[in-house]
Amino acid sequence: MLNPVQTQRIESVVVAAFAVVVTVAVGYAWWWLLALFLIFDLSMVGYLRGPRVGAVCYNLVHSYALPALLGAVAVAFAAFRDPIDWLGILAIAWVFHIAVDRALGYGLKTTEGFEHTHLGRIGKAKRPAP
Repeated sequence: MLNPVQTQRIESVVVAAFAVVVTVAVGYAWWWLLALFLIFDLSMVGYLRGPRVGAVCYNLVHSYALPALLGAVAVAFAAFRDPIDWLGILAIAWVFHIAVDRALGYGLKTTEGFEHTHLGRIGKAKRPAP
């Protein structure tokens, strides 16, 4: 039986795949997902101010809430025949980024530090102490 972390990682693979399908289906070039991928990691700059600020900045950008809101705005504008194309691809690329991160085990951060996430520890924090 899968544990919740494994389940969430598998779900994230499905979400990332769905983002690719939606990207192509609505007429965007698939490479936009890759071109925009690292822009969302600029949120890590918050860690320069410490783990608490870093976690807040990172988690704000790596939550599905903001790209869902942005996507809803893009769909609303398109529904009224006034599409803003860059909003749509930005929202999809954002969801794709979050999904890939979560599929790889990079979850939302705790205030203990960057290597402590809701999906478990990553990086050096994952290794057992010598």
